[in-house]
Amino acid sequence: MRSSRVLAAIAASALPLAMLIPPAQAAVQRVTAAAFPADVIGEDFPDPDVFENNGTWYAYSTNNGRGHVPVASAPSANGPWTIRGDAMPGGPSSSWAQAGRTWAPDVYPNPDGSFTLTYTAWHKASGRQCIGVATSGSALGPFTPVGSQPLICPLDKGGAIDANTFVANDGTRYLTWKNDGNAIGQPSTLWLTRTTNNGTALTGGNTAMLTSSGVIEAPDLVQRGSQFVLFYSGGGYNDCNYLTSYATSPSLNGPWTTAFRPLMTTASFDNHVCGPGGADFVGDKVFLHGWVNGSRHLYVADLGWANDFPVVRGSRVRTEAESGTLNHCSVRTGAVGASQGAVAAYIDYADSWVQVSVFAPSVGGYTLSVGYANGMGATASHGVVVNGNGQGSISYPATGWDNWHQASVPITLTTGWNTIRLTKGTLYTELDYLELQ
Repeated sequence: MRSSRVLAAIAASALPLAMLIPPAQAAVQRVTAAAFPADVIGEDFPDPDVFENNGTWYAYSTNNGRGHVPVASAPSANGPWTIRGDAMPGGPSSSWAQAGRTWAPDVYPNPDGSFTLTYTAWHKASGRQCIGVATSGSALGPFTPVGSQPLICPLDKGGAIDANTFVANDGTRYLTWKNDGNAIGQPSTLWLTRTTNNGTALTGGNTAMLTSSGVIEAPDLVQRGSQFVLFYSGGGYNDCNYLTSYATSPSLNGPWTTAFRPLMTTASFDNHVCGPGGADFVGDKVFLHGWVNGSRHLYVADLGWANDFPVVRGSRVRTEAESGTLNHCSVRTGAVGASQGAVAAYIDYADSWVQVSVFAPSVGGYTLSVGYANGMGATASHGVVVNGNGQGSISYPATGWDNWHQASVPITLTTGWNTIRLTKGTLYTELDYLELQ
């Protein structure tokens, strides 16, 4: 038993998310039942904006070889998607913008049946990026630019990019956007600005939400029952370091609390999506882009809400083992190298178990990965019980005490909250965390 031996702890620090995949020397066979995001447009389609209207799904992207504002449609969120051409074939407003850098379109269906497009374009006078607006009677366009000046263009703050429509539960309409401070060596802020009910004009001042000296962009705001959730991308968009995170607030006026861990990273998807960012959250789906051979493809994944916090299927969600319900075992603090410095230990008896609650965005197969240390010199195990039903066992190859690695096992979950219980098996193992993917 762990309690009867002197521990030879190794000097280690808490591992960053990118290091959570077990190294080769751990000799742990990786098994998976995870459903990773689906690549639904297998060509360049970056910074997606997506919505459903009258049974048809529409998606728009940053300019590429398909046009100024490429548009695609599909009968369902998962496709099949068909590229339909350029939604703004005439390009951005010629009175203030020039073609070539038309980025991050946002299209929103108005109550009168029309559609409003906000887009980022190249400001001729300054060379910066600013936000313009266009309208159309069809989701496929053609969209015609409105006005002779940009809608938002704070040149002293580097210009403006990445507009996104948000309509609160009370019907008030806003734009979220970013001042492009990164372009001029200044901090960037994600802003909230009230608009008219068709989004073609501003009606209020700007409210700052988040500010960073690093890169934060692509804001997407969602209102849940208990809070507002502000999603955003971070890092450089042109490699696998791009990611999606979020902040929450009880009010549009803040304060905003950033998530403890990013929601989607290359590592959290086990490298199945490179640089997941530019995300658009729509109902029970999230649309995002990822790098594939120099292009950014459109992906879609299932989205769920655990007590009004987002969970994306296929992206790892961690629960600390010591925070669960422990029966005839206990928490050991000061665990060197453990993710929060504490672990579930002394799981030594026939009635010992550790149980946690996890949230599944949709029914089906998932991968359960367990951070563990096994100093017994031989493979140990725990039984796996999901929602009261046995689903086999998980094996832990020997690692040494306080030498934390991962083991994984496929499990089946129902939509919503599930309980996972790890019961006493063979020999002895300490548990650091459980990750659902």
